[in-house]
Amino acid sequence: MASDFRTTILMTDTCRPTWPIDPPTSTLLPVGHVKEAGRRAFSAATHFEHNHIFTLRDGVKLRADIFRPAKDAPVPAIVMWSPYGKSGSGKLGLDGAALRVGVPRAKQSGYESFEGLDPAEWVPRGYAIVNVDARGAGDSEGDLRWWGSGEGKDGHDFIEEIAIQPWCSGRVALAGNSWLAMSQWFIAAEHPPHLAAIAPLEGAADFLRETFARGGIPAVAFSKMIQSILPGRQRQEDTAAMFVQDPNRNAYWDDKRADFSKIGVPAYILGSYSTNLHTVGAFRAFEEIAHDKKWFTTHTAQEWYDLYSEERTEDLCRFFDFYLKDIQNGWEQTPPVRLSVLGYNLPHETLSLTQFPWTTPGSKTLKLHLNPDQTMTTTTQSQQSDEPIILSYQADTPTMNRDDADGELLFKYTFAEKTIVAGPSKAVLTLSAEKQDDLDVYVMLRKMDAQGRILQNINQPLSDLEVNSADEVPSVSVLKYLGPEGMLRASRRALAQELSKPWWDTLSHTRDEPVPRGDTIELEIFLWPTGMIFESGESIIMKVAGHDMRLVDFEHLQGSFQVSNEGKHFVHVGGGNNNFVELNLL
Repeated sequence: MASDFRTTILMTDTCRPTWPIDPPTSTLLPVGHVKEAGRRAFSAATHFEHNHIFTLRDGVKLRADIFRPAKDAPVPAIVMWSPYGKSGSGKLGLDGAALRVGVPRAKQSGYESFEGLDPAEWVPRGYAIVNVDARGAGDSEGDLRWWGSGEGKDGHDFIEEIAIQPWCSGRVALAGNSWLAMSQWFIAAEHPPHLAAIAPLEGAADFLRETFARGGIPAVAFSKMIQSILPGRQRQEDTAAMFVQDPNRNAYWDDKRADFSKIGVPAYILGSYSTNLHTVGAFRAFEEIAHDKKWFTTHTAQEWYDLYSEERTEDLCRFFDFYLKDIQNGWEQTPPVRLSVLGYNLPHETLSLTQFPWTTPGSKTLKLHLNPDQTMTTTTQSQQSDEPIILSYQADTPTMNRDDADGELLFKYTFAEKTIVAGPSKAVLTLSAEKQDDLDVYVMLRKMDAQGRILQNINQPLSDLEVNSADEVPSVSVLKYLGPEGMLRASRRALAQELSKPWWDTLSHTRDEPVPRGDTIELEIFLWPTGMIFESGESIIMKVAGHDMRLVDFEHLQGSFQVSNEGKHFVHVGGGNNNFVELNLL
């Protein structure tokens, strides 16, 4: 695979700063130092080296901020590889998130890179935190890359430069959420000799299938928003334009799908259900990393809230202490999988496992058949006619993505005993379209309590959000989780068998297969992994719609998920059509 696409990539400008580049400086931050009023103070004296220059193999110079203990003994380094503007210098931050996702400003120093570890927390623990502007970002030279092997090679070179600094012990790790996690897949695959461990704390792993065209349905609004605010002095990859130019699988998109078999270092992998972007990538990482020095954990909250929680900090510190400092703390006896499941109206639970249960032969499943009366049952209902019953929903109903849309068809199953649904799910539907030669279908699983209320999971304690009731919590995905969703464009249903698994089919993205108007077609829609607890008398609801039912990350994006359908869609139940949803159970 070609590793450098600079001659073929379409480019656009970054958000260019007008101020000059600061020269490298070194400052001693004393105990009690605060960046600004209301921020977290440093509890240990810290050397702050600002805008220091590091050179890559092709001569491009990156600039990094280094925070390290004010002592002579060398320490391990943890790198935050980011395009967002190092050390709080970019436009993104928790101030722009609804209710700051429950993280008070006083909990952060303001020197942390967005979605990265805070030096005020980690320097006193004996680590250097290195915030670097990736190629083309912030004050670094070159054109900004969006993941792939090119960014992997840049990360390789930077890690090796950090490892030879006189203050560094020679052991380097990577950490962070989202982009800071996604870049780790590609950097670790390049095998930097001094990379000792990685901590990808939620990150997508296949830009085409998970971000730009999940289920084959184009969705570029979020990426274009991110593209518009990335700071830099040169240009950046215009991935949205590349998608418009060619949405089919090719060398460019293959280079942006992580190959986890190439990762050889210990990995602390974090996942959650609340993200619209990262869930399946994190789960696939644990499945496909070939060695056994890997640990997977999910949390019941939201990634930014979790990142700065005491629980995550202490757990991650044990991992880094073991692999970067040789502290014999028993880390390797940690259960390989700690899977959290959401109670919604019940207490959450965390299960310690050796692997994902749904990946083993004979795992427990529940197959629920769809019936004309909009119930679901474990066996198919008999019917008097051999002709299918046709149920319909208005597929072009618009939505503001606030969990209040019309045009959704609901099916219900009530549990007779406590049941935990965990892992990916699959819905099989027989559909036809009224006015189109194609159709987009969306499926979501929801929890209903015994009184018939469809529930939402609040991701953070109300006390941390500083509200009195759930009614005061904005309807955005960083604060609320509804349930897992799957989506599929019928014409893009072809599979990549070489990338698929028994529990998860992967789309090929190589061709269109139109569906003539009025023709029925059986579609398999895979829903992202989840963890949901149901007590006796509670119900699982399957929603089917022609619009995306997820909540958006930011309120200003509400309504940005465009509807491509026209008219009604018809679900053909019975008459030889086997419509069902298959759930994985614990």
